[in-house]
Formats: sequence, structure tokens, C-alpha cells
Amino acid sequence: MLENYLRGIIADLYTLTELTQLDIEDIAIANHEAIFERNSEKQFLIKSFENKKSLLQEEIRKFTVQSGKRDLGEALDEETKELFSLMRKSLENLQKLNASYTRTAFAVSEFFSSLISRIVPHEACDYKGNRVPQSNFLKIRA
Repeated sequence: MLENYLRGIIADLYTLTELTQLDIEDIAIANHEAIFERNSEKQFLIKSFENKKSLLQEEIRKFTVQSGKRDLGEALDEETKELFSLMRKSLENLQKLNASYTRTAFAVSEFFSSLISRIVPHEACDYKGNRVPQSNFLKIRA
């Protein structure tokens, strides 16, 4: 049963990795609609992963009680150990991709925020409480 949960988790991680890689490629070419369309699928996969992880943890707990061994590594066969190793590598790979995606998304967000603040004026206060306009490019009159 452990192997089935591990295989399911690895499949979810693999698919999440592929989707995140597509997101990175699409954000580079400003294909934001494709990114938004994938969000629901990614959310479903994240929930699936979390559910399988919970089931795996419960199965590990049962397995350790049944085996009577304190060290899980001693009780597992080689195939299961390899699956755990593959799961760890998949998680690390997804973590790296997510970090890259986050940096890119943050840079794009900062670019658009600064662009908007230059185009549409808004007021800010300095340390003394004086109002300081941020932009003279466009004035709004109401």
C-alpha cells in the first residue's frame, strides 16, 4: 500500500512540475491567460497531493507499528526506499521551479506596479506627513 501512495504522490508532483514549467515559459512571453487557465488544475493536484500525503503518513504509522521496528529504513524494501528517494527528488525539483516562478512573477508584478504608479498619480506622505505626488505624467481631475 505504501508503494501505491508513493507512486500517486510522485505522479502528482511530476504533473505539478510540468505545469509549473509551462507557467514559467508562459510568463516569459506574457501568455497570462494560459497561466490562469492552469490554476484550477494545479489547485486540484495540490489537494490530491496533500490527501495522498496524509494517507501515506497514516500508512507509515501503521507499518511501523506492525513491523515492530523503530527505524523505518530497516523495515522497508528496496523498491519502497527508491520510491521515497524519487519522491524527495521530485519535491526538491518542484521547490526549485516554484522559487524560479515566484521570482519571475514578483519581478513582473513589480514592473506593472511601478508602471501604474508612474502613469496614474497617487499621493504618498513623507516622514513629516507632507503629501508628495508620485507622478506628473497624468493628472486626474474630478
